[in-house]
Amino acid sequence: MDVRNERRTVVHLLIASLCVGLTLPATAAAQNVVVKMATLVPQGSAWYTTLQEMAQAWQTASGGRVTLRLYPGGVAGDDGDVVRKMRLGTLEGGVLSSAGLADVDRSIFALELPMGYADYEEFDTVLTKMSPQLEKIYADKGFVLLAWADAGWVHFFTKSPVRTPDDLKALKLFAWAGDDFAVELWKSSGFKPVPLPSTEISTALQTGLVSALPTTAQAAVLLQWYTHAKYMTDVNWAVLLGAIVVLRTTWERIPADLRPALLKAAQDAGAKARAQTRESAVSDVEAMKKRGLTVVHLDAAALEAWQRAGEGAYPSLLGKYVPAVVFDEALKLRDEYRKGAAGKATR
Repeated sequence: MDVRNERRTVVHLLIASLCVGLTLPATAAAQNVVVKMATLVPQGSAWYTTLQEMAQAWQTASGGRVTLRLYPGGVAGDDGDVVRKMRLGTLEGGVLSSAGLADVDRSIFALELPMGYADYEEFDTVLTKMSPQLEKIYADKGFVLLAWADAGWVHFFTKSPVRTPDDLKALKLFAWAGDDFAVELWKSSGFKPVPLPSTEISTALQTGLVSALPTTAQAAVLLQWYTHAKYMTDVNWAVLLGAIVVLRTTWERIPADLRPALLKAAQDAGAKARAQTRESAVSDVEAMKKRGLTVVHLDAAALEAWQRAGEGAYPSLLGKYVPAVVFDEALKLRDEYRKGAAGKATR
């Protein structure tokens, strides 16, 4: 071998070694992914146990190549904080309510029309049919919805009895901080919204800064909000929808052959959490009643007043609050379901 060929061979070997040295860390990073996921769900709750099971399932299914680290109890802030931190890259995932999802895209609110659904059957039918459309909307904005979850029906927990919308208008109503349009919508309808982070709800109730809180029985029990708002209006205002979400960039770093098993584990967790929520609805209320909660039951006239209040806001919701396309689609699917259900009932 002449000197020039020898030098050329040495150069090629050096280049090859450098390429290998650069490639190995990237390959290792692609095979070992840590997903930091935050949630308001408190540690020790049934929901948190379900998320721990999901984390273990990810560890097992990936052979240790994907680690899910949970940050419960709002330690990373409320939903708006979690979404912001995901965008900054300090978190890769979150268990978000509709308020957090709306910080990405407001299409989620098509599933949370006030007084829009009579029961879970209606709601589940619309959600199932709209899921592909909604999941694409969020994926296009960089967020992968792994599984849907909900915390049950939203009721109004208040410091004094509320039977009608007019009763509620006299109280200071919690509203999500950062959602200026929702705040203005409440105001224009005659209510008194107080925008705050969800992490400040307990303090606001204790001090009287807030005297009415729209939330679910499950959330009221888990976070002990009912101890400061001892009346619950028995009206199904809306289902509080949420989802288990990861950044699209993070999801795509996970080897493709692992994703189906991880997706199934997340969907199983979402389904289990939803089932737990619905099964515990009655027992949650009963537990709160034993500790001083008073349920305000409504007659037909009061229920009709709530229905009018909810539906009366629909024209104002279109556009800024929820995109018209998904709003119309949700109502169309709901009405088709009702028509089919009515047809079956007459047979």
